[in-house]
Amino acid sequence: MSDTLKKMFNYFMIGVLAVIPIVITLEIMIFIKDRISDLIGTVYAVADNYLYTLMVFGVSIAILVWIGHKIVKDGRYWVIATFDNFIGRIPVLNTVYRVIKKVMNMFSGHDKTAAKEVVYVEWPKEGTWMAAYVTNRFDDKYVLFIPTSPNPTSGFTTIVSKSKVVRSTMNIEEASSLIISVGVDYSKVSEIAALPKD
Repeated sequence: MSDTLKKMFNYFMIGVLAVIPIVITLEIMIFIKDRISDLIGTVYAVADNYLYTLMVFGVSIAILVWIGHKIVKDGRYWVIATFDNFIGRIPVLNTVYRVIKKVMNMFSGHDKTAAKEVVYVEWPKEGTWMAAYVTNRFDDKYVLFIPTSPNPTSGFTTIVSKSKVVRSTMNIEEASSLIISVGVDYSKVSEIAALPKD
């Protein structure tokens, strides 16, 4: 009887682990759907007209596509530049806005001046290697963001010498996938051999 219960529990756990990615993905989709529904509801509550609501969203999407096109083509758009200058004059808020924008630009890849290199660094002690994002460089010093698993948005910022890092061929997306998957999705296994041994 105990063997049967163990097997059932084992099958149950396998089933749970198989379903978790589906549930998380559905939760994200539901969250996005709810936010869009709330936005549509807010616009409709003001207009009380489906056609007007549809027109507002159609124009909004067209404007965002146009802004994206201008940024890709010219590097920046005057509306965004004007807003940047306005926010830049507001204490505290300008710091928050600047930092958020730099982080978003780094991950989106649209800022050509932002460092988008991925490296390995010994953290939190020698002989233990972590993947890190290079967020800035100063001479022979690297500013690194070392993310934590499975949430790559939290982590540590550290400054190390260039000699302390080992370059990786991973891009930002591959490194993020490594962190989120707690190492399961690691496409650069050959790079392990390049890491210095104790």
